[in-house]
Amino acid sequence: MSFGRLERSQGSQPMSEINVTPLVDVMLVLVVIFIITAPLLASSIKLDLPRSDAAKPGEAPKFVSVVVDKAGRTFLNDQPLALPELARNLAQTAASRPDTEVQLRADASVPYGRIVEVMGLAQKAGLNRIGFVADPAGKP
Repeated sequence: MSFGRLERSQGSQPMSEINVTPLVDVMLVLVVIFIITAPLLASSIKLDLPRSDAAKPGEAPKFVSVVVDKAGRTFLNDQPLALPELARNLAQTAASRPDTEVQLRADASVPYGRIVEVMGLAQKAGLNRIGFVADPAGKP
C-alpha cells in the first residue's frame, strides 16, 4: 500500500495592512459635524441680563454736510447759505452736539482758499471733526 502525498493548499495568510479608507471617511464626517455645530454652541447661552438706564444703545454719529459748488456757493445739508449764516448754523450745531462731524464736499474746480475758508468757519464754531468726501478713483 502506497501512500500518496497529500497536497495541501496554502491557507489564506493574515493581512498585514490596515485599510485606512473607512477611518478617513469617519473622520471627515466628524469634522463636518464639528464645523456645523461649533457656531451654534457659541450662541446657545441663554442669559437674562439685568436692566439699566445707563445701558442704552449708542446713537449713530451725527454729521452735517457742507457742500461748495463750482460757483463757490455754500450749502448746509442741501440748503443754500451765505458764509455768515453758515457760521451761525455751525455754531448752533456745535453748541448742541460738539462731537458732530462736518462732511465737506467740494467741486474739483473750487479754489483751495475757499475750502480753507469753510473749514475755518467750522473750526471757529467748535466743530473739529472734518471729513473730506471724494469719489473713488476711476469713476467718471
